[in-house]
Amino acid sequence: MSDLLNFILSQDAFRKNRLPSLYSDFAIHRKTNPDGYAVNVAAWEQALTKAAKNGYISSSRGQVSTPSKSANRKSDHLLLRADQSLLRDLETLEWGQPVALGAVFEEAMRNRAMIPLQVYRTNPASLRKPQWGFIDPGVLNPWNVMSWGLKTLKGVVVGVDESSPGLQGQEFVIVENLKDTAERIVKHVMGQSPSHTDLVYSKERFVDDFKTVLNQDSELSEVDFDVLFLYLSRDSGVIAYDGKTIKFRPSNDAPREITQQDSTVASIKALMATMTKQVDNLEKKISELNLTAKTALQNKNRISALSAVRSKKLAERNLQQRLDTLVQLEEVYSKIEQAASQVEYMQVMEASTGALRGLNAQIGDATKVEDVVDELRDEMSKVDEIGNIMNEAGPQVDEAEVDEELEELENKERQAREEAESEETRQKLAQLDSLEQKAKETARTTVDQALDSELEDRLSRMSVEETAGTATQ
Repeated sequence: MSDLLNFILSQDAFRKNRLPSLYSDFAIHRKTNPDGYAVNVAAWEQALTKAAKNGYISSSRGQVSTPSKSANRKSDHLLLRADQSLLRDLETLEWGQPVALGAVFEEAMRNRAMIPLQVYRTNPASLRKPQWGFIDPGVLNPWNVMSWGLKTLKGVVVGVDESSPGLQGQEFVIVENLKDTAERIVKHVMGQSPSHTDLVYSKERFVDDFKTVLNQDSELSEVDFDVLFLYLSRDSGVIAYDGKTIKFRPSNDAPREITQQDSTVASIKALMATMTKQVDNLEKKISELNLTAKTALQNKNRISALSAVRSKKLAERNLQQRLDTLVQLEEVYSKIEQAASQVEYMQVMEASTGALRGLNAQIGDATKVEDVVDELRDEMSKVDEIGNIMNEAGPQVDEAEVDEELEELENKERQAREEAESEETRQKLAQLDSLEQKAKETARTTVDQALDSELEDRLSRMSVEETAGTATQ
């Protein structure tokens, strides 16, 4: 059983009781049982998408992409090849090969979940058009349709009949995995408040930094990166790319061209990364040679110890040269980064100066401002004068009547408050009387019970004494 099949069967949608339906030719039920058909198509589509994301799909280059702990195996994560090898990888002893897999790819194309690789490369609108308009309606004549069917799709015939179409080696771009990978990369780069130089990568540096961005156990293939570069530059416009240098665009206004300065920055960063790896390797080699020399001396092998020491000295010399070069490169890179920041600062200052100049031109000189303020004050004083005149012309209110009415309202409120307090006091006194009555009744009951108990005791003793006297006689 292949790793791909093990992964597929571990999915919730591929429980044992569902396998007969999933491996059957359910395409014939597209119209008679559309709900069941849709469920089976979605199960296969999601399972294959997850399998590709985790590196379990056989590569289009013929390599079985089994994840490894060293994360050095390349496999297609953004592409899926629909051919006979895929059917063989999915074959089970009990149910055989999935018969309706062609219908799954047909629906995936129709829903834009998967797009033929050739169509995606040549048609920039393949991700944006609704439904699946891979063909321009203006060229729908019989000859063009036949040519398109034979030369582009090469085997997946859509909508011929109700049975499942066959698979003949068509490569598909998995849209979900493509977008997920791009979002992770953009979030990583843009989420760190990058400087101008941090946004520039050489192609080699970009591949090395993001080869395991989708899955830590397997690396993206070269075809994956080709599709990813096309999506980031053409479809989302997040990067500018010229085949060698990648520059992330922090906004839509950022230039789409790669300048000579960008190429230089990318080259310096790539060289610094190479030098850093060489320094690490040389340090590791020096440690190994030092250990070899010590071991040779312990074994009385002076010739081997001498050879190890010589190699160590040579490695140390090379290490020092690499370190000096690396220091120079870092200094140059720091100056470039500083200069880029200064250019950005000057651009902001120039833009701010232009904005202020335009605003000041709209306002005018100081004399105009003073005139406007004086006019404003005059108009405000006119408003106050008009208000005073209108107040004088309005009805006059007798202040004595206002005071009397207010005093009357206060008296009524005070009387209501006193009545409420009196009622509250009366209720509290009633509660106290009730409690006192209950206490007296309780005490009276307790005394009666004590008297009854004492009387019973005396009667009991008298009965006992009479019984004893009778017995004595």
